[in-house]
Amino acid sequence: MNITVYGSASDEINKEYIKEGEMIGREIAGHGDSVVFGGGATGMMGAVARGFTEGRSDISQQTDQMLIGVAPDVFDVDGALYDQCDEFLRPDTMRERKRIMEDKADVFLITPGGIGTLDEFFEILVLTEIGHQKKPIILYNMQDYYKDVIGLIDNMIENGFLAPEKRNLFGIVNKPAELFDILESLQYNQ
Repeated sequence: MNITVYGSASDEINKEYIKEGEMIGREIAGHGDSVVFGGGATGMMGAVARGFTEGRSDISQQTDQMLIGVAPDVFDVDGALYDQCDEFLRPDTMRERKRIMEDKADVFLITPGGIGTLDEFFEILVLTEIGHQKKPIILYNMQDYYKDVIGLIDNMIENGFLAPEKRNLFGIVNKPAELFDILESLQYNQ
């Protein structure tokens, strides 16, 4: 399974997020799955990639398990890109980057991030709502990072801007170990 991971590229974030990002990367590797990510060497992207690389080395190497980075050349400056990817795709534009990451995904995992991560989350959520994609979406609410986003969605429902059943368009996990439990419980028609 390809897990497309969205998240921050900033290294200015609290180091607890970095530690948990590395844990989720190890969890994915230990489960035998692959990671598709924005190719960054820093922030949550870099943390998940490092954890995946370390976790994969702890188990017998699986030939179909891959770390796939996706980033335009404009980001390839001063070590900004993770250099241990099995495959690195270099689209011309950010829009093409998003399309590639969406196409390669079997699951979307949204880790803490900024405006770009929110853009990716809401775009995938809209595509799910209108039926253009049916892959599971998981919001990784580590340290309650996404509590206000969840609250906003609940407020939309409460005020009639979003149908109550739309709350089930995504799952929420709070710890790395919960990811695969929720994937097994989600009901998606792929």
